[in-house]
Order: sequence, then structure tokens, then C-alpha cells
Amino acid sequence: MKKVLLNGAEGKMGKAITRLIETNPQWGLSVAVKRESGQKVIGDFDIVIDFSTPQGAQEAFTIAHKHRRPFLTGTTNLPETFLFQMQAEEKIPVFYAPNVSLSVYFFTELVRLAGKMFPQYSAALHEIHHIHKKDAPSGTAKTLADGIGLPYEAVTYERTGETVGTHTAKFVSPFDEITLTHEAKNRDLFAESAIQVALWLMKRESGFYTMSDYAKFKLKEKRK
Repeated sequence: MKKVLLNGAEGKMGKAITRLIETNPQWGLSVAVKRESGQKVIGDFDIVIDFSTPQGAQEAFTIAHKHRRPFLTGTTNLPETFLFQMQAEEKIPVFYAPNVSLSVYFFTELVRLAGKMFPQYSAALHEIHHIHKKDAPSGTAKTLADGIGLPYEAVTYERTGETVGTHTAKFVSPFDEITLTHEAKNRDLFAESAIQVALWLMKRESGFYTMSDYAKFKLKEKRK
């Protein structure tokens, strides 16, 4: 049984991850350490999973590095200096993605491809999240914007109710309109994906990994 240090355990994602791990013993995981920002770590663990705050993520990374354990974070709005630090890591496996859903990754790739295929079209992005979402635009919206060369200021957004996350890209010409939408209906989409990435990360060599690396692995797995 592999032990997880869950950083941000009391957050929405932390609670979802805990529930899924507890109800799926076949994954061979247990949440051994629950941590919030500023707390000390008591107990052993095999991997650090972080869904907290930018400060909390940096604390969790330091803990993982100190104990030589893999580190996975889906926390958004991270400082560039911290991103560079993770990208340069050589002693432990590190995974970072502003959105850990494999389906969102392929949606992002689809939007990027549409931007390349129809550069003459006018592009627009709109995202909707729950009222508790702190960053706007979201990390996913910024990734989508980067993929089609759209300034972040041009991304429109809403914060309403308990909406998990909806992203819509539009490409408009005088003759037609292409609309691509991804709607997350349940937070378990991200929680389960994070767990599967964590299982994969524990088998990787030291270095920096992203959803692109995980997606390539999954595609190879499908071809077998």
C-alpha cells in the first residue's frame, strides 16, 4: 500500500481525492498524511499530491524534495520562479498541470489545432467556474489562450454557483462559426485523473513531467 501525503486535504479537490482513494482499494493507495499550509508533517509517505495555494504548493514541494518523494501539483496561479524551480528538478519526479484531467488536455489540443487550421478566423474564449474560484482567468483558460495566441485580457469569464468548470472556444468567420466546449460535470473527473497520474508518476525517473508526457504514455498503452 503506497502512502499519500495530501496537501490541501480539506479543500474540495483534497476531499474528493480522499474519498476516491478510500473507496477504491484496488489502487493500492492510502491517504496517510493530511496537511494544510504551515503545518508540520508527521508520518511517512511515498508521494506528495498538492491541491492547495501557491504558497502551500511551494511548501509541499520543499517537503517532497527533502524526503526524496515524487511531487504532483495541480495548484494554479503559481509564481514563475517556482515553475522554473520545478522544471529544473533532477532529484525527484515532479508533475505539474493547471488541469490534471486527461480529457481537458485533449480538448486543449483540439482547440490549439483549430487555431492553427483556421488562423484567419476570429477567436474567442469564455470560461465559467464556481464562485469560490480565486484566479480569473483560470489556469486552464490561460493554457487554452496560449495555444491560440489569445491575450489573457481577451478571455471572458463568469463565477457562478457551484459550477465545476466549463470552457468554450469559438472561431468565427464571415461564413461560419466553430464552437468547441468542454464541461466538467463533477469534480471527480479531476480527482480520479490526479490519482491515476500519481500512480504513474511513482514509476517515473527523476525529472519534470506534464500532461503531455502522461498523454503520450496513455496513447502507447492504448495501442498495446
